[in-house]
Amino acid sequence: MSRLFPRTALWSRRLRAALAVLATAVAMCGVVLAATSTPSSAATCNGYVGLTFDDGPTGSTSALLNVLRANGVRATMFNVGQNVQNNRSAAQAQVSAGMWVANHSWNHAHMTSMSQAQMQSDLSQTSSAIQSATGSRPVLFRPPYGETNSTLQSVASSLGMRQVLWDVDSQDWNGASVSQIVANASRLQAGQVILMHDGIQNTRDAIPQIMANLTSRNLCPGMISSSTGRAVAPDGTTPPPTTTPPPTGGTCTATAATTNVWGDRYNTSVTVSGASTWTVVVAITSPQRISTVWNGTATWDSSGTVMTVRSNGSGNTFGFTTMTNGNSSARPQIRSCTSG
Repeated sequence: MSRLFPRTALWSRRLRAALAVLATAVAMCGVVLAATSTPSSAATCNGYVGLTFDDGPTGSTSALLNVLRANGVRATMFNVGQNVQNNRSAAQAQVSAGMWVANHSWNHAHMTSMSQAQMQSDLSQTSSAIQSATGSRPVLFRPPYGETNSTLQSVASSLGMRQVLWDVDSQDWNGASVSQIVANASRLQAGQVILMHDGIQNTRDAIPQIMANLTSRNLCPGMISSSTGRAVAPDGTTPPPTTTPPPTGGTCTATAATTNVWGDRYNTSVTVSGASTWTVVVAITSPQRISTVWNGTATWDSSGTVMTVRSNGSGNTFGFTTMTNGNSSARPQIRSCTSG
């Protein structure tokens, strides 16, 4: 036994040393893990975007909230009153998760076919249901299908709500794939709002990639201002300017033409002459909103009605789609064209 003891003692010392190394490694791993789990909120925010989800709460609201929390997202939930009444706990969970709740009508009807009294009853009933369930009375309203008119806007305003549509349509309601939803969301610019929906698996799956893209561009999820309808910081402060002054230089000429007209939207094509690099400022009439821009890089002012488009190497013609939102007669106006 005495001849074995030194070997046993040596083995014990080696075991203790190995355990010490292992403990150090675990501790170091813990430090590394802690460093890599730093919240994304630490990232620089050079602007804010509004991520919105319509038609909730649904049976999938809990799954949606889990994904949003995991990715550090606060979003605006445009709730249907009937759904809130039938699923009060899910509406409460939205607020508990840090989301903002808003009015999306009582049962998602075509509201422009209603009388003013019917509109008033519908929106009032919805706001009351949301306040009863969550303790918060909505200050934002989104009309179902984006269908609106001056009467509906007036009713919403009388109930203390600002109408909010969207700048980018994710197309998740139209069967868009995860990659398509991510690509659509990548068009978001500071101050803009994207339309998404509760209850769609592809939308939930797209959120991590949407956030990765926004973070790479120093854009962060924000709240929607009830005074401007644009995305601002979560504390309600005004974000950095979304439109920089056009560069000084010579003038150019921009000519606009309406190329296609549908019941709810129309396309405009703008041709620039006199410069190969240019900045064009375009104004639209509220409540119209521009949903898509191609062959140019666009930003908006805080009102959402003045768009600045810069050349991006795609030539001297750019275009955009405008949602009429009840105003089908107005057309965009070219305010300026600057070269350089």
